[in-house]
Formats: sequence, structure tokens, C-alpha cells
Amino acid sequence: MRVGQDQPVLYQNRELSWLKFNQRVLEQACDPSIPLMERMKFISIFSNNLDEFFMVRVGSLTDAALLEPDLLDNKTGMSPAQQLTAIFAQCRGLTSQKDTVYRRLLMDAAQVGIEQLDIDLAAEQEQRFLEEYFLREVMPLLSPQIIDKHHPFPFLKNKETYVCVQLQTKGEFVKLGIIPALSGLERMVPLPFRKNAFVLLEELVLHYCEHIFQGYTVVGKTIFRITRNADINMDEAFYDHELDYRSAMERLLKNRRRLMPVRIQFQGGANGAIVEQLCRKLELSQERVFFYQTPLDMSFGFALCAQLERQGRRELFYPPLTPQESPLLRTGQPVIPQVERKDVLLAYPFESMKPFISLLEEAAEDPSVLSIKMTLYRVARESQVVAALIKAAERGKEVHVVVELRARFDEENNIEWSKRLEEAGANVVYGLGAYKVHSKLLVITRKKPDGSLGFITQVGTGNYNESTAKLYTDLCLITANREFGEDGTRIFNGILTDQPVEQVRHLLAAPKAMKQVLLSYIDEEIRQARQGKPARIWIKINSLTDKEVIDRLIQASMAGVPIRMVIRGICCLRAGVPGYTDHIQVVSIVGRFLEHSRIYVFGVGERCRVYISSADLMTRNMERRVEVAAPVYDASLKERLIHLLEVEFSDNVKGRQLLENGEYQPVENGKPPIDSQIDLYKLAYSRAERAAKAAQESAGRPIARAKGRRKRGGLLGRLFGW
Repeated sequence: MRVGQDQPVLYQNRELSWLKFNQRVLEQACDPSIPLMERMKFISIFSNNLDEFFMVRVGSLTDAALLEPDLLDNKTGMSPAQQLTAIFAQCRGLTSQKDTVYRRLLMDAAQVGIEQLDIDLAAEQEQRFLEEYFLREVMPLLSPQIIDKHHPFPFLKNKETYVCVQLQTKGEFVKLGIIPALSGLERMVPLPFRKNAFVLLEELVLHYCEHIFQGYTVVGKTIFRITRNADINMDEAFYDHELDYRSAMERLLKNRRRLMPVRIQFQGGANGAIVEQLCRKLELSQERVFFYQTPLDMSFGFALCAQLERQGRRELFYPPLTPQESPLLRTGQPVIPQVERKDVLLAYPFESMKPFISLLEEAAEDPSVLSIKMTLYRVARESQVVAALIKAAERGKEVHVVVELRARFDEENNIEWSKRLEEAGANVVYGLGAYKVHSKLLVITRKKPDGSLGFITQVGTGNYNESTAKLYTDLCLITANREFGEDGTRIFNGILTDQPVEQVRHLLAAPKAMKQVLLSYIDEEIRQARQGKPARIWIKINSLTDKEVIDRLIQASMAGVPIRMVIRGICCLRAGVPGYTDHIQVVSIVGRFLEHSRIYVFGVGERCRVYISSADLMTRNMERRVEVAAPVYDASLKERLIHLLEVEFSDNVKGRQLLENGEYQPVENGKPPIDSQIDLYKLAYSRAERAAKAAQESAGRPIARAKGRRKRGGLLGRLFGW
């Protein structure tokens, strides 16, 4: 739909919406109800998120501003240059907030004996130790360089921390010196006089850099780092037809390390001369300069957390929670026969990923299994999933694996696993032409005892990664439905023959057979509402950016369809605009776990359709990726997913509601405190305990508690109110 000048603003810019999401991450770092070191993790995640945002999104817009300056955002009409200006302005506010939040964290940390030391305020004994440590352990490893006609400006690595000094000679000549500050030593330099007190290595180098440049007078000094564009051009990389896909990707990754800078950050007192000279050398405008009073690279926060965990400082962290066994499966029994009897839905991290791993291991061993076909987007460093596929290939089974080498920042890990799979005898392919394969799909083909073919099909919302399955909320549907298996086989055949599938019976498959189906489901709800019949659209995704989908949702709202959405990150739709989107409610949840599952619900009663999917409602997912959505037919599983959404819509602890003006505020619904993630974990414990009780009673054995649960009054008892 088109919105005229006399109509209200119904859209938000994608990039600015994402920055608001990252602001919600930062807000977690100043929430006093969250344990101290978990808040430290949130500020570290915020900083890492912002780094990747500049590397990818700002990098892409920078290229567009040079190559396609008149290309307008189809929702807000902003040019690339206008978007960059708005991004930089919003990021300055985030910079100030980050400094404030980190200073609060340091004050709270000092109260429990954890201190990042200001060298200028250290005791004389501590300063002596630090200076000796610098001279003995650090300075010999540094590689400083002055900048003049004999010493050209060095290549500065992406996200590496440097110290820049302004040097003056006796002849009043001023030049720059640059020192790479992270020299392979531990970033946190501990003080022997106080436990858990430390100095950051770059601040140590900054403080004692006069020792390096003897013969000069240091008249200015600062810590800085640059962020380089990482938005690599795939098409150019694969233009060389003599290179195979994997070799081209390896070459491309090397080139990415040298792409142009898009941001420079300074910590502390950078004078104007230093800033001007570095910007000139790096060809950066002043609007890309950001000043901080706190560390530029917050990754040390994870190392500090690990150190305190080793010390047993559990009070500084969330109480431990253990993924539970699914009540739909009997532990210790083969998974495949159980799935043949009924569909299984696993919900991570509340339930364990172990049954899925067991399914793959069974398939590798089962002589009736003829083939295993699987897509891999991101996997763990030590992947049990890939190990099972390798075992199956080594046992002579037909194993086809689609390894997506373009999974951003996981490319090197995927390249290594693709080599190992090929060595084991698996058939490895790297995608479908220009379409990135983001689907989470597994099809196991078996010869049944009667000689017919059978299928075990799995569709997921998240990656096959044992590590993130404990940290991300995701869903995994496993079914023996033969027609699902036939659909999955068609999708794989399309990938293997470089022809995306255009028609399937049950599954939805982007890029050819998903978006139009979803739009038709929205249209059906519009028809129902206009006829005065009950209608409903419920959606849970990470991002909403596709304008055609947004416009159809606006039409549905104007027709009176009640629409509720849980959207973790980007939302380019403004909710609650009178007369247009006032039937749309959008909630974002940022909590202990990363919300990652995608659920689509259309209709009520017998018309109710429920899907889980790997696809966000973004143009790239709908039109430029291979994605899969699976309908959930089992009534009890549909009811479970509906309940999950109801809990998340009601979250008034971590939930934030999108307002008409594009801002977010805490959900206020008059209910007792509801933290959806903790409540869903509580439910998983209860289900697991009931299932264990029923199984043990039937077997006449003593009843065991749910895994990870402690006796009343214990840590989990206090958390769950047991």
C-alpha cells in the first residue's frame, strides 16, 4: 500500500530499528536485578553487536553511498547518505550510554572486590610493579613505528587496539608514533597485591609509552581502533571460474581483512591533531569518529567472567539451569521408532538437544538407513552433529550435506568442516547459486521392513549447534510423515541440481514457494474479518523488514484482524497508529537467552495453521535464501506453541512494547511478574518431572527429580519458588 503525505508514518528504517534493539541489550547491563557478571556479558554483547553492525550494515551503506547514491530505502525514502548520518547520530547517544553503564558496573564490581585499576590513582607500590612489568614483559614484544617519509603509515588491522602518540623532537618537529597494544599477552594484567584487580594492557602501554620513544617528547597520546568494512562482494569473488567455490571463499576471506575503514574510535584524550592526522591517513570523515571514556574492546568481559567462574563466585552469575529431557521421548530408547509413532517437538534451551544428536547417531548405525541429507549453516567448533555425519559416510551410507560457506563470520569454521566431510566420503555442496541456504532441514531415508521407503524429517528454527542450543530459544520438529519426507527430498534435489523448488505439498520453501503462501494466509484472515468472522495472526520472528508483508499486515489491521507479534530485533512497522496499525501489537524480548525461534499462526479453531520456520519476514529470507517452514499438525504440539506465544506476549519483566512513535516501553499488563524465558524453563522442569514420575511408577522404581533440580530451598528452588 502507498502512504500519502497526509497519512501518518507507518514505517521505520531498518538500521535505526536495529540500533534500538541493541539499546535494549545495553539496558540489560544496567538492570540491578541481573547478577553483576551477567550484566558485564550484556555490555560485551552490546559492543560486539555494534562492531558487526558497522562492519556489515554501515559497510554496505558506505558502498551504496559511493556506487548508488540515489538508491532509496523503500520504506522511509532515505538515501544511503541520509541513513548513515542518522546512524552516526544515534550511535553517539549509544556511546554516551555505554560509558555511563560501564562506570556503574565498575562501581558495583568494586563493592564485591573486582576492580579495573586507574594507573594514575594506583598506590606507589602498584605503580612500581606495573612499570617493571611493562619494561620486562610487555615492551620487548611491542612493535612501535613512527610515521614519516621513511616509515609509511602501517596497515591497521580490523578491531585491533592501538596506541597513537604525538612526538616532538628538539627541533620542534612533530610526528606520529603507533604501537599495536595487544601483543599476544593476556589483556587483563593482574595486580599481585589485590585479588581480582587488574589493568588493561592497552592502558598500561598508553601510560608507559614514554619508555618506547626515548629521544622524543610525548605531547599527546590516545588509544584507538578502527572498524573495517566486512560486506564482501560474493559475485566478484566467484567471477574467476578457474577457482572452485571453497577456494574462492578462502581468498575472499583474506581480502576482507583489508577492506576500507568505516569507523575510528578513541578512548580518552585524543587531541585534535592526532584525530585529524589519523582521519586523513585513513580517509575517514569526522562524522565517523567516536570518542569513549571506557574501553573500546569489551571482549575482556567474557574472560573476566570465566576467571570468576573458576573461582566459584556463583553469586555473580545467573543460577544454573539444565536443559530437560523431552517428555515426548523415552530416555535411553531409540529415537526413530518413537518418532514413527508420533511427531516430536523439542524446545531449546528448555529441553535438551541430545535426542536430536541421538537421532543422527542412530541413523549412522542403522543398516536400514539408505541416505542422510542435511543443511548446515552454523555448527559448533567441536560438532557432534558433523561427527555423526562423518560416521555415517564412513559406514558407506549416502550422505549429502549442504554447507553454507557464506554464513557470515563462520566461514572459516564451515570451510574446515566441509573438508573433513569430503574426506569421510560425504557429498558436499556449497549452496544454490546466488541463494544462501539458511534452512534447517534434515531428511533420513530408510528401507522399512515391508520393503517400502520411509522418511524421518526434521525442520528447525535454529542452527545445528550444541553450544547455542543452550543459549538460544529454538524449536525442532521431527516427524515420520512420509509426505514431509517427499517434500524435503524435493527441496534437496532442487539444491543439488541448482533449481530451487517451486512447489511442495506441506512444507513452505523460499525463495519460490513461501512468501506468496504466507501472503495468501494473511489475505484469508482479512476475508474472515471483513465477513465478521473470528480471525487471528500471531507471529514470532527476529526481524520484520519486507515491505510487501508489512503492507499486507497493515491491510489486515485496517480490516480488524487482531495481530500480535514477538519481534526480537528489527521491526520496520510502526504499531498502534490509529486507523492503520492499531490492531497490531509488537513485543520485543531481550533476556537471559537469545530469542531465535520463528513461529507463524494464522486463523482460529479448525482453521488454525501453525508453522515453525528458519525464516524471518525479511526480503532477503523470502526472496534470496533457501528457507523452510513446517506446518505443525499434531493438536497437542499446536496447543503447546500457542501457549508459548501467550506466555511471551504476557512477559512484563523482559518484554518491551513497540509504541506508535517507534520507541519501546516496558510491557504493563497488570499481571504478576512474568519472565517468559524463566517461566518456560519452569514448565520444562515440571513436564520432565511428571514424565519421569509416570515412567518410574509404571516400572516400580523410586522417583527421581528433574535433571538439574535441587531439593526445596536450594538455588533452583529459590528461583522457581519451589
